[in-house]
Amino acid sequence: MTDAPAPRDRARTESAIVVAAREVLASDGFQGFGINAVARRAGCDKQLIYRYFGGLDGLIDAIGAQLADWIGASLDPADETPPATYAEMTERLILRFLDALRGDALVQKIAAWEIADPSPLVARLTQARGAAMARWMASTRGDLTPPEGVDAPALNTFLIAGVQQLVLAGAAAGQFSGVSLSTEADWDRVRAAARRIIGAVYGA
Repeated sequence: MTDAPAPRDRARTESAIVVAAREVLASDGFQGFGINAVARRAGCDKQLIYRYFGGLDGLIDAIGAQLADWIGASLDPADETPPATYAEMTERLILRFLDALRGDALVQKIAAWEIADPSPLVARLTQARGAAMARWMASTRGDLTPPEGVDAPALNTFLIAGVQQLVLAGAAAGQFSGVSLSTEADWDRVRAAARRIIGAVYGA
């Protein structure tokens, strides 16, 4: 009978497996994502993946949990004062999501897969990200409300989708519909446009 791994060793191994899984996803996509590929990248026995995560679904859920943490950390820096208006809250959401997405190539790929390859595994990651954003909205909104007659859920979805499309287009082609997305000045232009839309609809 073999001794159970020490908690510290297990935590280190689990972390290494999740890192390897993210690397396999980033380099090979879901077509190359499998237990054997992750085990090779992590340098461990594939049985450890089954033991610690139960298989691919559990591994994807672990990545989804990291994705949720990424959303929370990106949208809600520590020691920040709460937004004073619904417009300010929405501006924080949109602009921080833009900057966070620009800085994470794997999350960009996940966003692209949501449209190009909406498999059950991709859906698990999509749900994790959506749930994290919903939690942030619920905890940040408090008593803040949008102006009467404004369909805020639809408008915010439109803004998030627009940001996502622009980031993906910028990464792939450096432009979208003739608008350059190559330099920081280009992205300042996008931020200014987002602020103007949010201010016009929700109030400055």
